[in-house]
Amino acid sequence: MARTIVLAGALDTKGEDFLFVKSLLKARGFRVLVVDIGVLGEPKFPPDIPSAEVARAGGDDLEQLRAARDKTRAMRVMTEGLTRVVRQLYEEGRLDGILGMGGSGGTAVITAAMRGLPIGVPKVMVSTVASGDVSAYVGTRDIVMFPSIVDVAGINRISRQIYTNAAGAIAGMVRARERMPAITADKPIIVASMFGNTTPCVDRVRERMEQAGYEVLVFHATGTGGRIMEMLIEEGFVDAVADITTTELADEIAGGVLSAGPDRLFAAARKGLPTVLVPGCVDMVNFWARSTVPEHYRSRLLYEWNPNVTLMRTTPEENRRIGEWIARAANASTGPVAILLPLKGVSMLDSPGEPFWDPEADRACYEAIKANVRPGIPVFELDHNINDTEFADYVADTLLRLIEQAKAKA
Repeated sequence: MARTIVLAGALDTKGEDFLFVKSLLKARGFRVLVVDIGVLGEPKFPPDIPSAEVARAGGDDLEQLRAARDKTRAMRVMTEGLTRVVRQLYEEGRLDGILGMGGSGGTAVITAAMRGLPIGVPKVMVSTVASGDVSAYVGTRDIVMFPSIVDVAGINRISRQIYTNAAGAIAGMVRARERMPAITADKPIIVASMFGNTTPCVDRVRERMEQAGYEVLVFHATGTGGRIMEMLIEEGFVDAVADITTTELADEIAGGVLSAGPDRLFAAARKGLPTVLVPGCVDMVNFWARSTVPEHYRSRLLYEWNPNVTLMRTTPEENRRIGEWIARAANASTGPVAILLPLKGVSMLDSPGEPFWDPEADRACYEAIKANVRPGIPVFELDHNINDTEFADYVADTLLRLIEQAKAKA
């Protein structure tokens, strides 16, 4: 049975481009369902779902939108409308993948609808803004941003190649899912946070938990990784949490580039999941290349992790605030939680003889945790570095014990 690819965009201004891509996808044997989000004028060819229908789904009338000439209102209506239309198509089994094309406005509307689809559904956005910071468009979803190189404004020797590649990309993604191995049995899911500086610990914990019959999803603590992990916890996909790398707290406090926001750590607390908390990599704040470090931080201890990433050692005061944050999250938990403190350092760089080794700063974090955590929450101080096998095993053993506690209570 032929798969269906949804093609979304403004047919009034970019109809020629969409007609070309539609022909490419049909030539590959796909059904193509075209959704128009154009507001300014009539489409260059008849869509399967007209913009008037999208506007109605967004709670407004297309003719009134045109008459009002209010771009903000039109963007809001078409965003809400397309999100509902696309989600309904998916739920009806009429969407196996989605391809959008547009400038900044079209990208905002179409990627909002893409973010309403589950992870794993193929999503490709050909965009004029794809080569910049696309975090606002991608969010926590698996959207592939495809630079258009030239504007989405007609077929030429450049756009013809870009559109052909984009059509091939979405086609390959949809067909690849047909050959994806079936999952024979669902295992309970544990999420874990990781950085390069905590990889040995997380790898060991993952191996131990997999041996115990769990599936472990590891998230890189880059801001986006933390937000995605929190989202999956909030949406009920997760059974337990090994939050080993809480470095995103340091970026939120000190203004680094990898913050996951002020709600980091709290999804598990709200869900009452068995959780082990570790102040992993809280010795570092992340910036891009050294030249991007703010002027007022230039005199601080800096370490070039690679040409594009510069790490700044946190101070005792910053570590105190991180410790208070970890304690607040533990205190808010409605399920079993434990905090593990590695006394010989929270990262590879924070170990005896390494550049970020600073027992005073680490101690400020640990003392803040112990001073603020409520009675009954265990805090274990271990005479190991976070990456020592003994510490990793203690994390795994503690989490397994908390899981059993939760089962007994249930």
